[in-house]
Amino acid sequence: MPDPIVIERLYRASLADLWTLWTTPEGLEAWWGPPGFRVTVQEMSLTPGGALRYTMIAEAPEMVAFMQKNAMPTATPCQAIYDTVIRPTSATSPARLTWRNLVDFVPGHAPYYTNMAADFEPQPDATLLRLTFDPLHDAVWSDRQRMGWEQELGKLATALGDGV
Repeated sequence: MPDPIVIERLYRASLADLWTLWTTPEGLEAWWGPPGFRVTVQEMSLTPGGALRYTMIAEAPEMVAFMQKNAMPTATPCQAIYDTVIRPTSATSPARLTWRNLVDFVPGHAPYYTNMAADFEPQPDATLLRLTFDPLHDAVWSDRQRMGWEQELGKLATALGDGV
């Protein structure tokens, strides 16, 4: 199996603020999804074995066109299952989320789960986020996933009011 992909970002934000954006429906709706997409959360049960169900919606004209050109729907129901939820116990304690994301949106490819983890490490006046995830079934889709997450983490910075 290929090595996991790791992306780290330092946000000039408190752990509490970052955690809220990852662990509430309103928080996810503020930033989740690559540029040109938005999400609506239908279910978020933040416990081990709990579900995250949301709809990813292409709204930018170029994203709608890309999805249509590649025979993909412009609104896709998505789901994940939380495996680990380690909540912060103080402003200086680390936190962690792990989940299995259902990859069922690739044309011509059978659905499968991929492992994801988000580690939150408080720093002086900032929080380090380390996102770790399994590569997808091939290099092209793995690269799309990595680029998508890098863009999403940029949207997260904007939602935090952080220019990082």
